[in-house]
Amino acid sequence: MKNLNTKLEQYAKQCDEVFLSEHLKVLIEEAHKNVEQIGPEELYIVAKDIILLDVREPEEFASGYINAHAVLTIPRGKLEFMAIEKIAKQFGQDAKIVTYCLKGPRGSLAALQLQKMGFSDVKNLKGGIMGWLNKGNTIHSYLGEISLA
Repeated sequence: MKNLNTKLEQYAKQCDEVFLSEHLKVLIEEAHKNVEQIGPEELYIVAKDIILLDVREPEEFASGYINAHAVLTIPRGKLEFMAIEKIAKQFGQDAKIVTYCLKGPRGSLAALQLQKMGFSDVKNLKGGIMGWLNKGNTIHSYLGEISLA
């Protein structure tokens, strides 16, 4: 009987994970639908007057970031608490912002949340920093310029 209880508990945990996973997929799909996604080639066009917002964790940022005129890093988990201080007060609610993460979903979620907070011109870099690198672009770190090539 104990073995059966253990199996049922494991099954329930798997069901919870699937349930959460499905909800996360819905959230990401909502973000992708409501946030303009731009490709790496489009980032070059708008790069001069944008704030490039890296929403990865600090150790991810330290491994390399996309260089731009204005680069900010606010981890996705702290965005709501830091956006007013680091973005709105310094650049205004109408600042042009492009978010990015490693592959795209966190960036889209962050961009959607910024829109909900009243920021009017927010886009996300489709494919994140990996999409950027896969197009032959470089990133910067304390080691210098880095590329996949």
